[in-house]
Amino acid sequence: MRFQLLGPLALADGPDAVVLQPSKPVILLAALLLHANSTVSAEYLQRAVWGEDQPATAKAALQTCVLRLRRLFAKHGVTGTSIEAVPGGYRITAGPPTLDLLGFRDQVRRATALAADPEAELYTLKDALSLWQGSLLANVRSDVLHRDEVPRLSEERLCAVERVCDLLLGLGRCGEALVDLWTATRVYPGHERFHEQLIEALYRTGRQSQALAEYRRVKGFLLDELGVDPSPSLRQLELSILRGEDLGTGEAAVPAMDPAPASRVIRGATVPLPAAAPGAVPVPAVPHFTGREAEAVAMAARLTAAPPPGADGQRPLTVLVSGAPGIGKSALAHHVAHLVRDSFPAGRLLVRMTRADGHPRTADEVAAEVADALGPGRAGERALLVLDDVVDADQVRPLLAPGVRAEGPDLAVVVTSRMGLGGLIATHGGWVHRLTAFTEAESYALLLAALGPERVEAEPRAARRLTALCGHFPAALRILTARLLTRPGLRLGDAVDWLGDDPLARLTLTDSPDHSVSGLFDRALGRLDPRLSEALLRIGTGPPELLGEPTATKGPEAPERPADMDGGGCTKSHPPVPEDVLEQLADAGLLEDGPPGPYRIHDLLRAHLRRTVRIRNRRTEKV
Repeated sequence: MRFQLLGPLALADGPDAVVLQPSKPVILLAALLLHANSTVSAEYLQRAVWGEDQPATAKAALQTCVLRLRRLFAKHGVTGTSIEAVPGGYRITAGPPTLDLLGFRDQVRRATALAADPEAELYTLKDALSLWQGSLLANVRSDVLHRDEVPRLSEERLCAVERVCDLLLGLGRCGEALVDLWTATRVYPGHERFHEQLIEALYRTGRQSQALAEYRRVKGFLLDELGVDPSPSLRQLELSILRGEDLGTGEAAVPAMDPAPASRVIRGATVPLPAAAPGAVPVPAVPHFTGREAEAVAMAARLTAAPPPGADGQRPLTVLVSGAPGIGKSALAHHVAHLVRDSFPAGRLLVRMTRADGHPRTADEVAAEVADALGPGRAGERALLVLDDVVDADQVRPLLAPGVRAEGPDLAVVVTSRMGLGGLIATHGGWVHRLTAFTEAESYALLLAALGPERVEAEPRAARRLTALCGHFPAALRILTARLLTRPGLRLGDAVDWLGDDPLARLTLTDSPDHSVSGLFDRALGRLDPRLSEALLRIGTGPPELLGEPTATKGPEAPERPADMDGGGCTKSHPPVPEDVLEQLADAGLLEDGPPGPYRIHDLLRAHLRRTVRIRNRRTEKV
């Protein structure tokens, strides 16, 4: 059982969490957990529970409150943690695995020790920040705790967020930093360092005028609200922008990786990997993860279940997550890896199975990398591998052979792939989760998490219309929220018209053109056999009958059939697509299961295919 303090106070058992109802025992629990492993005086606990005006019976009532809290523990099956009565007060014992606050502080300490490796420090800090689950102690009704404790905890989080943004800027990933900084500057308008980072990120992404406008806005706020001038560092930054100085791309701002062998995996966390293993990194946390609740629970349960008797020497436990490009396979895998982290003390390792150019990495290369990263020994412990973006079954079969890690930790493996990999499941077993587009509720929840309830709930109908324009497609929704975060003054109702004019053009990050829906689909087409890509272009621009959808042939509103259309709905200009081709496109995640027919194509993909054909035709006409 794990106590979640960094958000509404809750009890978590694996992926399942119970948010406790507001009550005096819950206030008592929060006060004890905030000072875990230390004696908390009875006087302080009484003030936390009843405030400054305590009843005359507060001392006796505190004892009753402790008894009720112990009963609450018994009700929820809390074992291994008890409330001790000690001289002067009470104490509760916890550690990083059982209290998220201690886990957060432990990860921050680890990140500080990794300062020589910026990427590893960044991943560790993001892992720490992912433990924060919402409004701090929202269900704990104690003025004392919210006055004395919540600001201190919030400051710990702000320091971590500030360091993350420093690292992103130092690594030259300014567009990624902007997403966090737009939110941080609006929520914490008096935090000057966030404004300084935002202005720098805007300038370094080529948006000089917007950077200067942001400086003027901050300067006005500081003078009007606080009566102070901007800090010397902010004024110097403005001067550098006006002079057009090069603020650097970040390579010199962050120390280079030490070419010497890095540390191995230590208990409870994956630390930097050897410099010779560029494709294997600690599994990062996923910001604003929403949806996929059933899949996440099922995957976590399967990965953490005890192995059956006599399972020694069997193939590693495997879970496959498949689906279209941009459907959220990697995000789900990373999220689940974070949920089950306590069950894999030998570490959690992300292995990217394709290079930046989209070409697959060889099985031998990956196997050597994994062996080097996990190191010798650790027999009897468990490690989790996330093999991300697998191209075909042959890439992973050597890693799933029985006894492949006879001298190392026991492995569980999560495979993500656009392909169905039915052959791999047939020969090696495992469970399959095939992802499709979000539901309307999941799409709306993503907007709430990314943009904040104040902005979304002010225009709920417009928010739902935006999700519909994105086709509830996760990659499109992520790009949309990033664009809306960088345009905080744009009303959602106006954004509906803006996006509806040309969704494909608008679903692009202007400072990072590779992050676009069109780019995503172009890369997916580039991976296909030319015969399949041509068939998909025909499907995208042809009648629905090419996908096996029924044709209305009766009734007053039935469309007139072309003279050359056969009984199956195809014409000479649109001959039928062979069944095996449709199956291969479905296996590649580019066609979805029906209705209305056996296959269907996502509206965004269809729009992209039609645009691609129009562009190609125009070029042909010019020639």
